[in-house]
Amino acid sequence: MLIRMSEPGSPPPAAESPFGPGGMSRRQLVLETWFVQLVFLFPGVAQAIDVLAAHVGGVSDITRFPTVVSGHPVANLILGVFSYLAVGTIVPLALLLLTRTGPSLAEIGFTFPRFREDMVPGAGIAAAGYGTAVVVGVILSAAVAGHRDLISQVPTGNVPKYYILYGIAVSAVTAVTEETLVSGYLLTRLDQLGWDPRWALTVSLALRTSYHVYYGLGFLVTIPFGYYATRSFQKHRRLARPIFAHFLYDAVLITISVLAA
Repeated sequence: MLIRMSEPGSPPPAAESPFGPGGMSRRQLVLETWFVQLVFLFPGVAQAIDVLAAHVGGVSDITRFPTVVSGHPVANLILGVFSYLAVGTIVPLALLLLTRTGPSLAEIGFTFPRFREDMVPGAGIAAAGYGTAVVVGVILSAAVAGHRDLISQVPTGNVPKYYILYGIAVSAVTAVTEETLVSGYLLTRLDQLGWDPRWALTVSLALRTSYHVYYGLGFLVTIPFGYYATRSFQKHRRLARPIFAHFLYDAVLITISVLAA
């Protein structure tokens, strides 16, 4: 075995130094970041692809609120909400990893929404998302006129009006999960890794759009709100604000669809 000796007075060979908070190497932090995103994204993207494939294949019985127990809407509501909680199981793990090697929950604004700091601006973000989505929707509808099958919609189905409660619960779980993973966790990690904020915004927006592919080209309508919510966290570092905005955005849309069904 050959041993390479250092010249007298020369510094010892450099070892990989800890990177950032928690003493993790850059490679470890990168791997953690993408593993967390993969665990979060894969189930949603896979399900979105399944729904899109069913739409293309002509399946007509897909609804937003699937039937678990036939003829028992209350049981379906309870079981549906319970099963949807699985979507958010990655949130505690992501927050634990983030706080062990980064800022505290309070420092990223993961707190109960405050009226002036979060709820009022959050309502503004949701309103801006609605307005821009209408414009994009009108343009998209004109562009695909004659090819309506390029846009997929998941109908609410014939459900009782109290399924508004189902929609509100699903909206809350979705808002907390999505904003925590693609804003609070991901943007914080990319900032620690020295990413340019514009590229971080692009990646975050692309990931949050990926699990909306079941809309077909309709996924384009979801981009404006995603941009506003992501940009809000980048500028203000208050995660409660986009969470409230996302909850309000989804809850209002689902409530309208249930009442109009």
